[in-house]
This record gives sequence, C-alpha cells and structure tokens, in this order.
Amino acid sequence: MITGDREELASAALARVDALHTALTQIVLEGGNLDGIAAEVARVLGVGVAFTSTDGRERAAALTAQARELLAGSGLVDPTGRLRVERVVAEAPAVGAGQVRGLRVAAGGADLARLLCLRLDGPLTPDDVHALERAAAVAALLITREEAVTAVESKYQGDFLRDLLLRRAADPAYVGEHAATFGWDLERPVVVVVAEIDPGDEPASGTQRRQWQERFAAAWRQVTAAVAPGTPAVDFSSEVVALLPVVDGDEEPVAGHGVVRRVVTAVAGDKGGGRRPFSVGVSRMAPSVDQLPAAYAQARRAVDVGRRVHGAGSTTFFDQLGLHRLIALVPDGPEPDGELRSFVRDVLGPLADDTTEAADLRETLQVLLDTNFNVAEAARVQFFHYNTMRYRVAKLERLLGPLSTDPHLRLDVAVALRVREVVG
Repeated sequence: MITGDREELASAALARVDALHTALTQIVLEGGNLDGIAAEVARVLGVGVAFTSTDGRERAAALTAQARELLAGSGLVDPTGRLRVERVVAEAPAVGAGQVRGLRVAAGGADLARLLCLRLDGPLTPDDVHALERAAAVAALLITREEAVTAVESKYQGDFLRDLLLRRAADPAYVGEHAATFGWDLERPVVVVVAEIDPGDEPASGTQRRQWQERFAAAWRQVTAAVAPGTPAVDFSSEVVALLPVVDGDEEPVAGHGVVRRVVTAVAGDKGGGRRPFSVGVSRMAPSVDQLPAAYAQARRAVDVGRRVHGAGSTTFFDQLGLHRLIALVPDGPEPDGELRSFVRDVLGPLADDTTEAADLRETLQVLLDTNFNVAEAARVQFFHYNTMRYRVAKLERLLGPLSTDPHLRLDVAVALRVREVVG
C-alpha cells in the first residue's frame, strides 16, 4: 500500500514537471519572455522565482514583497539591488522557514544566466529541483534567441553611434530618424561616458575576455535604462560608451556628476558575482549632437589619464583633471621623442628615469613642492631627520638647479612631474 502511494506521488510529480515543461515551451514558441516563464514556474510550484544575469542583476522575477524582504534580510541582496547569486548557487541557504536555491542557465557551454527559486514554507524538494532544471533549459533557449537578436541590434547601434562620435553622420534628419528607431533621446544635454574593464594580472583567453565585455555592456544597458530611459549605452568591443543626460540641479560641481555616480555605483555593485573592476572617463556637458565628437574625445582622454594618475577603478571627470587636463590636450605619441616626454627629460633629467632612486627623489621633490620648500615641514612629512632632508635638497639642486630660490624653475619641475604622471 505504501509502495503504491509512493508510485502515485512520483507519477503525479513527473506529470507536473512534464506539464510545466510543455507550458514553458509554449510560452517560448508564442514569443513570450523571461517574465512569463518566471510567472508560470511560480504558479505551478508555489514558489518565488527570479532570473538574473550571471552576476546577479535581476532580469525577470515573480517574487512577492515578503519574498524580497526575506532575501534582503538574509543578506542576499546588496545595496544596489544585486542578488548575491554566488552565495545562493554555492550554498542553497535557509531563508526564514524556507530555502532559496540557485541554478545555472547554460547552453552550448555558455553561462547565460541564473535561476533563483525561493520556497517560503520549507525546503525545496528533489521534485522542485527537477522542475527547475527543466525551466532552466527552456529559459536557456529563450535567452539564446534574445541574445542573437540583441547582438544584431547592438552591432547596428554601435556602428551608428561610432559614426556619430567620429563625425561621419552629419545629416540631422538621418541622425534623428535612427535615434528614434533605437528609442534614444538625443535632444537633451548629455555627458559622454567611456567605461573600460581594467586589465587584470590573471591569464584569460580571448573567449573569456569577450564574455566579460558582453556582461559588462549588458550591465550598463540595464542600469542606464532604469536610471535614465532613452540613454544610448553601446558596446565598442573594448569599451562601453553611454550618453547620460544632465538633469536640472545636476550641474554642480561638475555637469552630470550625480547621474554618473549613480550609474557607476549600480554597475559596480559590491564587486561580487564575478564582476570585473573598471575605470570611467566623463566628458564635459555636450548641449547638442554636433558637440558629441569633442565630448567623446574628452571622455576617452579622461579615462586614460585617470587610470594613469589615480589607478584602476577610478571615475575621472574631464573638467576635474586640472593641470592634467591641459597636459592631456597636448598631442604626444608613444615615441621617445614625443613633445611631452622630451619636456619631462629636459626638466627632470635623471629624475625622469624608471629607477628606484629616481622614484624616491621624485617623491621627496613633490613633498618639497607641496610644502613650498619648507625643509623642516618636508622632513616631518617624510619622517626624515632635518639634516637628511637638507642633504636631499642639496642633491636635487645639483641635479635640477636652484630650486629653493628660482620660482620659475620650481614651476617647470612641478609641471614636469604632472606630465610624467600622464605619459608614464
């Protein structure tokens, strides 16, 4: 009798899984989306469901307010709203009286998304997991189809925006027509934002780097669509370019500062879920389309100079570069005889070298400049004995000239140190 009951329960569970699979397949065939799949799984299994990107950014969900509160209260949601999928997939933790579990959504060896399931009144059963595996397989088909369409659209959008930023699209009617097709609003003041994944020390294949870039671009598209609808956010292979609007009250101290910070914070999250560190450059405000090419050049320059001066993970506004901004406007190629590099060598002499001794003396020189050549104060800052600092001052003056008495020489040296930060 007990055996018969078990067989009936197993048969009923299998029938439920098959019915769910059929319903989900029909959703895909009828052109449905992940929201439809999430809603159907939640209805059939009586659970909360969420589909996220591989790093936890929500793409579709059927979650009650209570379910969201439990996830947040259990430390599974970061301050930007990212679901900490790396914890859920690895541990299947308890949440209140229930349990949450995460599954990979994959196809053809490609990691596409995550499927999270939350049961509020108890642990998830093996039958639940079996049904979720079926749902993940169907979702993989849908995501693969969507990504194929997105790839074509992104290529078209990328070509158009690149032409616009490189002054290849001059006809206003052409620009307006295509922008409207993409749902972009270009009739408002914007700042151009260039975001690049920072180089890492770990070895990675070309395929892995491409996956990082695709995930990075998808994050920018999703965040900008939520923060500022109608915003272009396009993948340029090695960088993501976004045109963020400057809203009223967001022009101090720098145009676009507020919206840029919100978007960058949301994209970065808490660095979990395999997110890559990245650097950002922001242009001056471009009030019209014809000023976008100049703004794009400013943003590219800002991200490059910002990474050199402030290191990886920096967000640099072109208008806040100060002296670096003027230096960045001087054309200088990678050749040793470039104008900026020649200036550094001429002014700093042996202090321009990439040696430990030269770097140590440059640090002392910068401290002396910051303290207006107050030897006693500079000695305190560097924790040197006063006589040691006097010896260093004498050595610097032998190499560079009368720094302590010639204000024009000090200015040249100060500028040369800043130039070296920019050109390396």
